[in-house]
Amino acid sequence: MIKSFGILYAGHIDADNIGVEGTPANERWFSNQKLTKAFGTSLELAQLADRLGYDILWLAEHHFQREGYECIPNIALLSVHLAAHTKRVKFGCAFNILPAWHPLRLAEDFATADILTEGRVIFGIGRGYHTREVETLGAPLLDSDANRDLFEEQVEIIIKSFNQESFSHQGNYYTIPPGVPYRGYKLEEVTLVPRPVRLPVEIWQPIVSGSPRGLKFMFRHGIKGVVSGVSAATVEQTFRAYQNVGAQEGQTLQLGENLALGLRFFLGDSPEKAIDAARPFYEEGFKFSGPLGFSPGLSEEQKKAAVNPKLKGRSFFPSLEEEVQDGTWICGPADVAIAALKEVEKKYPGLEHVFVNVGVGTHKKVFLEQLERFAREVMPVFMGANRATLI
Repeated sequence: MIKSFGILYAGHIDADNIGVEGTPANERWFSNQKLTKAFGTSLELAQLADRLGYDILWLAEHHFQREGYECIPNIALLSVHLAAHTKRVKFGCAFNILPAWHPLRLAEDFATADILTEGRVIFGIGRGYHTREVETLGAPLLDSDANRDLFEEQVEIIIKSFNQESFSHQGNYYTIPPGVPYRGYKLEEVTLVPRPVRLPVEIWQPIVSGSPRGLKFMFRHGIKGVVSGVSAATVEQTFRAYQNVGAQEGQTLQLGENLALGLRFFLGDSPEKAIDAARPFYEEGFKFSGPLGFSPGLSEEQKKAAVNPKLKGRSFFPSLEEEVQDGTWICGPADVAIAALKEVEKKYPGLEHVFVNVGVGTHKKVFLEQLERFAREVMPVFMGANRATLI
């Protein structure tokens, strides 16, 4: 049963000339002054979430994106600032790109944020999907096996550092601590200072491929899963895979339990009007993610063409109508969104948290208007009278 709603903001800024016929993603290059607007938008979203009853503002960590799509490099740091200007909303890390960090530095940053915000930051980790950021920061991504090996070792280190007063680690990538002399003794263990106050730390991770290895690793370390931006059929497949691996690991879960679902939506007076209004924002997001292979179902030819989609034209790529049909997007009046969410509740009785977004191309004014409308017209059906009084 849905008990909580959140917002996903990956850190995009407003851009002109959007959509398939607009400026190709690789030709966008914004000034530093323009790129910093992502922080102001984050604050407006946090305050809107606080006022309207959204429980979590999920933020994404990314690096070097002069194109303006994902402009937040440090979620913990930003969350401390946002918490100082809000009262109740939490801030989710969706996700800290673990291979871009030394694991102990990330553990320290999160612990500091946990203390300063009094527990309002939710820890989340991912392996990364931009070669430009992960490889530039000294970690593998093109070698997927090496990326996963590194990621898994980093997770083990972080969990040790959170839960043990002092610890050591010997792995393929890290020896912690090095056996060096320190103030008259040989260093054999270290202590994370500070450690999070709220233990055990709840950890979330995106489920992308849903490989047995990846899912088993999650259960072994008590990690919860996030599924977002995929078709309804893929959601069901992933949710069932998570439940099945849980059973293999000795955990009996309701379908959807310990998972969060991300949905893209656009409200309008009719499905047709909502689709027409959302189309340029959908297409801008497709231009960003398509060439990276992050839009499911694209052929290799379509991935290559998405670098400059106006050369092939709109009809060469999946339409927003198709995305609505397969459940990747919800477009229409409030009753359409309510019916879709009711169906989600029926299929996944263990699911408690849903978060929404309208795509990385959406202008701030439209994003805020859509979130306010969703909070007023859709959320009270699920959250009851108590939530409605916040609006």
